[in-house]
Amino acid sequence: MPSRLIVALVCIGLAPLAQAADISFNRDIRPILSEYCLACHGPGKQVARLRLDQADAALKGGKSGAPAVVPGKPAMSELVKRLHTGTESERMPPASTRKAPSPREVKLLEDWIASGATYEGHWAFEPLAAVPVPAGEGAVIDRFLQATLRDKGMAMRPEAPREALIRRVSFTLTGLPPTVAEVDQFLADKAPGAYERMVDRYFASPRHGEEMARHWLDIARYADTHGLHLDNERQMWAYRDWVVNAFNRNMPFDQFTIDQLAGDLVPNPSLDQQVATGFSRCNVTTGEGGSISEEWVYRNAVERASTVFTTWLGLTGACAQCHDHKFDPISARDFYSMYAFFHSAADPPLDGNALLTAPTVRLETAEVKARRDKLNARLAETAASLVALARAADYSDPAKAMDKPAPVTREEAWFDDAFPAGGRVFASPGHPTQYVDASSGKVFSGSKALRRTDSGLAQDVIEGMPAKSIPKGAKLFAHVYIDPANKPKTLMLQYFKGGWLHRAAWGDYDAIPWGKAGTTERVNAGPLPESGKWVRLEIEASKLGLVAGDQVTGFAMTQFGGLVYWDKAGVSGSADPAADPALSLEAWWRSQRGKNQTGVAEPLAGWIKAGPSARKVASEISQVRDHFIATAWDGASKEIKSLRAGREAILTELGSFDSNAPGTFVYRDLDKPRESFVMMRGQYDKPGEKVEPAAPAVLGTIGVKDRRANRLDLARWLVSPTQSLAPRVIANRFWQQVFGVGLVKSSGDFGTQGDLPSHPALLDWLARDFRDRGWNVRDLIRSMVLSRAFRQDSAAPPPEWAKDPENRLLGRGPRIRLDAEQVRDNALFVGGLAKLDMGGRGTMPYQPPNIWEPVGFTGSNTRIYQQSKGDSLYRRSLYVFLKRTAPAPFMSNFDAPNRETPCSRRERSNTPLQALQLMNDTQHVEAARGLAARLAREAPDSAARVRLAWRVVVSRLPEPDEEKSAVAFLERMLARYGADKEAAGKLVRAGESPVPAGIPEPDLAACTMLANLVLNLDETINRN
Repeated sequence: MPSRLIVALVCIGLAPLAQAADISFNRDIRPILSEYCLACHGPGKQVARLRLDQADAALKGGKSGAPAVVPGKPAMSELVKRLHTGTESERMPPASTRKAPSPREVKLLEDWIASGATYEGHWAFEPLAAVPVPAGEGAVIDRFLQATLRDKGMAMRPEAPREALIRRVSFTLTGLPPTVAEVDQFLADKAPGAYERMVDRYFASPRHGEEMARHWLDIARYADTHGLHLDNERQMWAYRDWVVNAFNRNMPFDQFTIDQLAGDLVPNPSLDQQVATGFSRCNVTTGEGGSISEEWVYRNAVERASTVFTTWLGLTGACAQCHDHKFDPISARDFYSMYAFFHSAADPPLDGNALLTAPTVRLETAEVKARRDKLNARLAETAASLVALARAADYSDPAKAMDKPAPVTREEAWFDDAFPAGGRVFASPGHPTQYVDASSGKVFSGSKALRRTDSGLAQDVIEGMPAKSIPKGAKLFAHVYIDPANKPKTLMLQYFKGGWLHRAAWGDYDAIPWGKAGTTERVNAGPLPESGKWVRLEIEASKLGLVAGDQVTGFAMTQFGGLVYWDKAGVSGSADPAADPALSLEAWWRSQRGKNQTGVAEPLAGWIKAGPSARKVASEISQVRDHFIATAWDGASKEIKSLRAGREAILTELGSFDSNAPGTFVYRDLDKPRESFVMMRGQYDKPGEKVEPAAPAVLGTIGVKDRRANRLDLARWLVSPTQSLAPRVIANRFWQQVFGVGLVKSSGDFGTQGDLPSHPALLDWLARDFRDRGWNVRDLIRSMVLSRAFRQDSAAPPPEWAKDPENRLLGRGPRIRLDAEQVRDNALFVGGLAKLDMGGRGTMPYQPPNIWEPVGFTGSNTRIYQQSKGDSLYRRSLYVFLKRTAPAPFMSNFDAPNRETPCSRRERSNTPLQALQLMNDTQHVEAARGLAARLAREAPDSAARVRLAWRVVVSRLPEPDEEKSAVAFLERMLARYGADKEAAGKLVRAGESPVPAGIPEPDLAACTMLANLVLNLDETINRN
């Protein structure tokens, strides 16, 4: 059977054939093979053992032995013979494909073979050579575009009206519409450079960084939850804010890359650089029971490597996870060499769905820093006073006594006015720790107590505190005051010793189902104690599985429902003075060996940590003794104990900055890197060949020879002066952002299965210029929005549309449907409701009921949607809380991604649901009412109101027929709501913002309907 060969091409609008010497394999021939041949004779499949995408394979031929291509001899090439044969069974492409190359296409193939059949590497992997700029006038971008348009017999459209231009620029650079004042300013500026000045004003706006960040966060897969099962909240918003600030500062893109991939590895990294590494912590994670740690170490590294392939290289690298890539020159070894950069991540593979999972950093405002500095000064003063008193104290160590001292009964308070310094204090989500004094609540001991009220489960917790030793005969206790009018179902004390496995419950034993019933994980301690008085909860430590010498590093005071005051809690028991760290310097010093000392300066902290066996100098011993008396000795004077309490309070407040200050996930590596292997068939437990961190071979080498390459080397390689692929990918993505579609339409796939560039020379010129001129993002974007191509009128005659329906050649201005965030933000902005506060935790605006609940697991802190109140309802959509398993419906409806994976290009759909949302969604109706109030106040009659509505929303005056129809509509609405004031009242009360005073409700309702109409115009939801 003769070898089968499919030969065809689809080349969009080929110009008259060039000379054979001008034929490019990548530009002219590869599209033919890709479209018609490679499905059967390409990387993934070789019918009759024939492959046409590689020179050696094509020269060799297939099963028949006849070479498919004979350079210089088209007539002897089987490829050409099969195009011309009259034998149907041998003709290519087969009739069954219903494809046939045109005579021009066949001639192009013949000329290519005649000229030597030169194959080229894949265009995206070729070096960025200097590109000659086409002759002509105007900006470089326009000269490239016009050259292509001339070849197609087309030309650019005239410049769009100024009203359309400012609206296009404003949405492109800030994601918001221009104000009427901004439009008037631009229209009034007749001097040369008016357009450039308008553009620069929008670049200078802080809104610019927000709009730029919105696009980047799609590819960074940023969200506010972990994803998957519990889908709990994670505190990552500081990374989002870093991205906003980076774009507002016009951070060079090479630094932008380095900080995100390796900010922790640069010398002396700043807090900002550490926050930037959150890029690699944005992936979906889990803490699901039964998950295998080794599998998730693998999956996390795979995801992070794949994200780098997509983000910077525009390649589907994950296709080489199980085997060599079927289409691109990326082997499994290449993929796992990239994987090796992320295989040694220090974050736990199973993160427990915690709000913060190490490694993390805490954030600090200027106000917090000032307070911290003041407290540190007070701490130094208190420490000096304590040392002076301690030196004068009469102390003898019972461990040194000639006669063994008798045991004593002692009580140690772990909580009394404050939690122990050095731990992390936290409370139930949404219910912060609340202290009261005697004037505002009930207090048992000291000056403060905790107040906790809730309808469900609530608690105050400390973790990671300095270890507390369980004495002999220990009893654990806490004091509680139960409000008689609001009793809880259950009270619980919990203790942490390597895990939360020691609990005692009073009251309804099953109300808090934590821990295995009938074991030390959940002990039934008895009925709920008496209310209306202070009661001591107490239980023997042994009943909870805690024995003498056990080290407790955390405890929690927990309740289900009710109003409860909690005070003085700790442990009591029998102690041997010679072995008690609260009485014996020797015992205390031994207990501190190897431990870091909170609030203690060097070298004293080091002497304490070294332990008593390391002491050598009497002065060192003396200073340790003074510190023990000042901070730990139970027999100290009242004056020392008073100062000690003050010191503890200062340390607690200092610690609270860390425990209560917001934090964020950061990326770090393990001290000792893991070994990495090619994982056979993508199985986490089937290691094959060992690999080291490296770049894909087809793209060159990172250049590290004398040591193991790290993420900093990778980041620097991606933005190195010799890099060609990354500049193409990034420049293309910014082009997509400005023009709606990239020069390479498949912006996430620059491989052989991706789209070819519509203007390859222009892409290379932009990429090289971007790279060689300092990776200046703002200069790149500015060159695009200043181009004539961007400023064209988007309207064109039908014949011009027919020539280029997708506007890939840019013979008319870009017209793009607004993205989801822009649709909502536009409505809020023109409605006068938008609140432009920047940064911080995500907000939760209106959404229909039962969106989160059906996908929420019991125990998830995002199971119940808690709508925000006040100004937070009207923040920009960039700051809307994004739950991965249930994104905001108004966002999903307009094609926003759920950010579970990198999204390099959003789809744009048109559905009836979108129209229903724009007409009926609470946020949109409320925004329409906000605009209506402005119309009613600022315009004296119906015609003026219509004109103002058009100017506010679409930045222009209505056409006469538009104005006539809209005025008639408004008059009908005035009549309708004048006759039905109840309906008017219902309409104007949409949303939670107050109804504007001083406007008759029928008038406001009628204007609301007019505003709603204008907000639903096609022009309103498109970037014209």
